Amino acid sequence: MREKKKVVIAEDHTLLRQGICVLLNSHDNLEVVGEAGDGLDAIRCVKKHNPAIILLDLNMPKMNGISVIKEIKSSCPATKIIVLTMHTKEEYIIEAFKSGAEGYCLKSSSQEELLIAINAVLSGKKYVCPEISGKILEGYIEGQKTIKQDSSWDMLTQREKEVLKLVGEGYKNLEIADYLCISVKTVEKHRANIMEKLDLHTASALTAYSIERGLVINE
Repeated sequence: MREKKKVVIAEDHTLLRQGICVLLNSHDNLEVVGEAGDGLDAIRCVKKHNPAIILLDLNMPKMNGISVIKEIKSSCPATKIIVLTMHTKEEYIIEAFKSGAEGYCLKSSSQEELLIAINAVLSGKKYVCPEISGKILEGYIEGQKTIKQDSSWDMLTQREKEVLKLVGEGYKNLEIADYLCISVKTVEKHRANIMEKLDLHTASALTAYSIERGLVINE
């Protein structure tokens, strides 16, 4: 009997996460060993279980998917990462792969396609679902960069982007400090830097910017 590959599912929508869990556990070679509903839990879960693969949503509370990918690749480099998201923009796809993801699937994908992606990534290949692969290939082959660079956004450090996401989600400085394991004074310094770099000077303006950038989903 083949040894089962351990899987972690990081998705903040409980019904979707549970459905994927049932699907994967029905296969002889896969075993879901952990579930996470936010970015910080996803990192803790991977460090605890050291899975072969994680299915990761890009938009989750507390820490965005790109930051999670970078942290997982830093602390658990052997764990393969498949992004499972609704985002089809080239910007998200390229940033995910640049950060270390091995696969990119849409939530609209079929169960069969998700399993194909998992098997491909576990065998050492990269995987992009057919709905978006043409867009990526075209961008690279033609050498045309379709992403519009936002110089203000690019000025932010990765930590500042993490703080901005939490501010956009409505967390207070003390809560942000607790989540990121930093001091309140450091949070305040990050917020001041963010406001200066973006030329935004109220919490509501930062929230609106977070939604515009896709850090926070306005549901």
